[in-house]
Amino acid sequence: MQDAVTNLIRTYDISGSYLDRNAIDSLQHYFKSGAARVAVATAISGNAASVVRTAGTALFEQVPELISPGGNAYTTRRYSACLRDLDYYLRYASYALVAGDMNLLDERVLQGLRETYNSLGVPVAPTVIGIQLMKDQIKRMAEESGIVDTSFIDQPFDYMCRELSEISI
Repeated sequence: MQDAVTNLIRTYDISGSYLDRNAIDSLQHYFKSGAARVAVATAISGNAASVVRTAGTALFEQVPELISPGGNAYTTRRYSACLRDLDYYLRYASYALVAGDMNLLDERVLQGLRETYNSLGVPVAPTVIGIQLMKDQIKRMAEESGIVDTSFIDQPFDYMCRELSEISI
């Protein structure tokens, strides 16, 4: 698992280059947003169950066929699995927020997901909606706590949505 600093240094090391102005600017931006990243991760940690529950409720209101007979979240077991997966995505998004690097999402979440979703017949679109709903909640929480620039919150959620959307089921 890497963070923004390790990944940046590794990139420059591989090319045998000194850190240039772009690298220094990138590092400064990462460190400037550090307190906000930790504050958001703390908020996620303390409110994860509520965020997942609220996103799940909104998701099932938007896509009610998921909880109808024959839907992918029909039955208590499948409904619980859906919420468990949302919690999983939220937890790893919080790690990526702190790390400032999306590579861990590939390593820990997205690799192998295509095969798993294909084998289980899990529809991707509702998963993407659920992730977006959680992102919206986290951004609201951050803004309510006084964090002005919440753009860093988009990164892990949008990355997962984009990667999941590329899965052809």
